[in-house]
Amino acid sequence: MTHPPDPDEQVFHRHRNLLFSVAYRILGTAADAEDAVQDAWIRWSSADRAQVADPKAYLARIVANLALERLRSARRHRETYPGPWLPEPVLTAGDTADAVTDAESVSMAMLVVLETLSPLERAVFVLREVFEFSHAEIAVAVERSEAAVRQTAHRAREHVRAQRPRFTVDRSQQRGVTERFLAAATGGDLNTLLELLSPDVTLWTDGGGKVRQARRPVRGAVQVAAWFAAIGTVTYQGVEPHDMHAALVEINGGPGLVFSGAGRVVATICLDIDAAGRVTAIHNVANPDKLRAVADGTTHHLDAGRA
Repeated sequence: MTHPPDPDEQVFHRHRNLLFSVAYRILGTAADAEDAVQDAWIRWSSADRAQVADPKAYLARIVANLALERLRSARRHRETYPGPWLPEPVLTAGDTADAVTDAESVSMAMLVVLETLSPLERAVFVLREVFEFSHAEIAVAVERSEAAVRQTAHRAREHVRAQRPRFTVDRSQQRGVTERFLAAATGGDLNTLLELLSPDVTLWTDGGGKVRQARRPVRGAVQVAAWFAAIGTVTYQGVEPHDMHAALVEINGGPGLVFSGAGRVVATICLDIDAAGRVTAIHNVANPDKLRAVADGTTHHLDAGRA
């Protein structure tokens, strides 16, 4: 005997992608975002749903609050992290009408900027700027007054604008630069790397203390170019150069590189490109704990827009 589908469960699963999208932007890690979504399901299951006029907004507020709680406890761990802490990369699919806007809000570069906000500022910024919540709705979600939320939203917006000026980079240009970077790095072409890199480019590498990586940012085109020109000549994490494979995929809304060998993913690379088409920052994630979402091949649709 088959049971009729639970309408409350159907409602939750209909909005599950949105909930993950909210939680991931607040937390910066797929694993924590999934946990927040699961906690939201528990809350939803025990709630008096007869009193819920708008399930979509209600669920989004729940998961935002849960993500904020998780971020506050996670922040202490991140402050003692060995070397740079980078977000956990995820495979994405840019197939929406607002793909460019969505991509910027979930890019590695933007998530790195969001790490510099306080947990409350980050949650408010994500809900207001990415998901277009009203100040009153955000006040309910983060359990603050509407006036306090307005102040926090303004402060967060100004901080993000100062750290990440807005400009449009053509998607095909992004892909072209990433392809040239990959060819130059794997071919040891130092001159092309120097052409592609901005003079003040910064390389951020996250090994999490689990694999050998630079514990401090590598700055300057000459130093960064030398780092990547050696890719095809050195053994990396036990993988010989001839056994290393690189693939161009979509990571966090834009072109990215996945390096794999010996049956596992060993690193991802995302390039931040300026309006002139030069690479200004490189985010290299090699901590195996942060590569699970990419390794399992799950593609996320991290749409933005009104919740």
